[in-house]
Amino acid sequence: MEMLVLSFTIFILALFVGVELINKVPPTLHTPLMSGTNAISGIVIVGAIVSAGTNHLSPTVASVLGFIAVTLASINIVAGFMVTDRMLNMFKQKG
Repeated sequence: MEMLVLSFTIFILALFVGVELINKVPPTLHTPLMSGTNAISGIVIVGAIVSAGTNHLSPTVASVLGFIAVTLASINIVAGFMVTDRMLNMFKQKG
């Protein structure tokens, strides 16, 4: 139970720090940083798959949380590539 509370506390603190960092980034730098977060999301997917395969909490809880993490990280990667593609299309010469 102590480990769950500690993990949850770290998650909440990371959430607040992440929101504050993203809000401080100027809009001109936000799109290029999206490309960098795609690599981080790839690491998150690997961690989620490993987490889904462990039985620390319970097999069902770990599988469900792992599935949610893989799904959200996959959506983040796809959206990041879409935003990056749109940004690169803005810089292509027309005609």
